[in-house]
Amino acid sequence: MRQIPLRFQEFTKTYSKVAAAYEQLAGECHRLGPLNERERALVKLGIAAGSNMEGSVHSQVRKGLDIGMQHDEIRHAIILSMTAIGFPKMMAALTWAEDILTDPSK
Repeated sequence: MRQIPLRFQEFTKTYSKVAAAYEQLAGECHRLGPLNERERALVKLGIAAGSNMEGSVHSQVRKGLDIGMQHDEIRHAIILSMTAIGFPKMMAALTWAEDILTDPSK
């Protein structure tokens, strides 16, 4: 498992009740429907790419790797976003994914 970013660790320490409520909400959302862990990870990666949020893409790539997703699966999921979000945003998301794929310590 990869290192949780320091900023997130600081947030959870400072705002422990908010962080716990957030984790509880996330857990409920995950348990709510029929998607399996891998499908949920791919959906969330696509949402992160479409939202154009670097930190979220980093996080979703880390989580995908933690559940055994392959690098080419992660890249493919992001490339699929091109026709929905546009080439420049897809390229940004792919660049952010590569940050994690090429340096697993991040």
